[in-house]
Amino acid sequence: MFAVGLIGYGLAGSAFHAPYIDAVPDLRLDAVVTTSHAAEVGKRYSDVAVVSTVDELLAREPDLVVVASPNRHHVEHARAALDAGAAVVVDKPAAGTAAEVRSIADGRLTVFQNRRWDGDFRTIRALVADGRLGEPTRFESRFERAARSSRTAWKASTDPADLTDIIYDLGTHLVDQAQVLFGPPTTVYAESRGPRDATILLTHTGGVRSLLRMSDSTPPVAPRFVVTGTEAGFRTWGLDPQEAAARAGVLPTTEAFGAYARPGELVGDTVESVPIEPGDYLGYYRAVAAWLHGDAEPPVPTADAIALAETIDAALLSVERGVPVAR
Repeated sequence: MFAVGLIGYGLAGSAFHAPYIDAVPDLRLDAVVTTSHAAEVGKRYSDVAVVSTVDELLAREPDLVVVASPNRHHVEHARAALDAGAAVVVDKPAAGTAAEVRSIADGRLTVFQNRRWDGDFRTIRALVADGRLGEPTRFESRFERAARSSRTAWKASTDPADLTDIIYDLGTHLVDQAQVLFGPPTTVYAESRGPRDATILLTHTGGVRSLLRMSDSTPPVAPRFVVTGTEAGFRTWGLDPQEAAARAGVLPTTEAFGAYARPGELVGDTVESVPIEPGDYLGYYRAVAAWLHGDAEPPVPTADAIALAETIDAALLSVERGVPVAR
């Protein structure tokens, strides 16, 4: 069994990491670095040590360190854990630039891209892979949420070093999914209406174009996903339910966890309802355990993390210049 240290217990640590680590038999949540959430950790995980510094965590010699601290600290904390001999899962964004991602890519590192395990995205990957759409031509992905205040103080920061722009937040999910499906783009065009609303247009090597919308200031009135091909198209609505369930304290081992209520639609000569595969964030940490055992590659290879960061670099440069950027 692998001892796991978790750095940070905000939304990421409490909803996206700790419950799933705790649910995998080969992983043991050993310690959590937090000061403001110590009582919460103790109440939910009574046998887990709560420490106040990363050094205290590393002194326990964990096999795996999960970096879920504020974004500006990701590189610093990942580097410290790697230098201490631990394998590392670093939450997205792994770093602010591709150069910084490369600086930590020399060790046993993988990036937490949980949205690869969203049920609707898993369904789209299967449809694309089995050719039911024909040759893909266009991909639309929207992650829009109505206006709301930031959940944590650091996410309201306007300091660029805090990496709070929505392109780093939701954008890293949407770009990663597009690149998983169709590979890195040749050109990137991005528009921003402030730090909480952006649009990215990718032109992939094979000619597929991806339109990616991300916003914390507009309501979700359009489909979550639309993908078209030469034979058919597919669309889905709503967000994967795993985040809401985990935030509500539902365990990922609960029956029907990650199940979707609304099917997708395959649109051709007729409209066919297609069940959405259940979301499976637990699958990410099962893959981490297999990686630690040496039985598999990391669930998100560092090459993917670098390729994603290169596209994010290009998107931010496009926003600055107002023109498409060759990647």
